[in-house]
Amino acid sequence: MAPVAREAIEKAEKGDSRLRSTREVEGYHIEASDGAIGHVQEFIVDDEEWIIRYVVIDTRNWLPGKKVLIAPEWIENIDWPSGKVQVARDRKTIKDSPEFDPARTVNREYETRLYDYYGRPKYWNR
Repeated sequence: MAPVAREAIEKAEKGDSRLRSTREVEGYHIEASDGAIGHVQEFIVDDEEWIIRYVVIDTRNWLPGKKVLIAPEWIENIDWPSGKVQVARDRKTIKDSPEFDPARTVNREYETRLYDYYGRPKYWNR
């Protein structure tokens, strides 16, 4: 067994305190750099790669509210005791990001708009 695999197994057996159920994180408040903007509604999972691809943020705390996506790697910190997810963007930036429509499939066109909007490198180009 490779050392990295052995390390991962040992870590899993001990329990990784950073791991949480998605059900536990649903409802956590989203904290932008300048205050609250909404809450975690759900997650979008890439079932081919078995990773959480996006966090769905419901901004209905701000009128008019909408749903937007952020990639997990864009999250700066999760404060487990207070139930807050901290994102290093201001509220207006998050609020004005491309709207997510849960009735539609996330496609490459939407993802390109989203990554371009946030100025982030696209995961599919890595």
